[in-house]
Amino acid sequence: QVQLVESGGNLVQAGGSLRLSCAASGSISSFNAMGWYRQAPEKQRELVATAARGGATNYADSVKGRLNISRDNAKNTVYLQMNDLKPEDTGVYFCKATTTSWGRSNDYWGQGTQVTVSS
Repeated sequence: QVQLVESGGNLVQAGGSLRLSCAASGSISSFNAMGWYRQAPEKQRELVATAARGGATNYADSVKGRLNISRDNAKNTVYLQMNDLKPEDTGVYFCKATTTSWGRSNDYWGQGTQVTVSS
């Protein structure tokens, strides 16, 4: 069982920056992938960014060039650096870890951290 704890969410003005952190209970170097997702009010949860174990990253088109995901395996923590924030970035940001055990893929989610961007 993997536990994930997000932190770093806050209220920020448009154009500002935040850094979100996701601390994992296990060794993230063994995880297949870690990622950040967000959910705005009355909308479905959507992918923001993912980082695979091999180093490949993937971003939603709406955040490319502004947000950056990184993994610190020594600290078992994944970060999301968020720059030039826009009001449409507002939402609850969730961390997800994907592991494989006995050929079966498992997803674990954190509780989320609120990001609010004012115009």
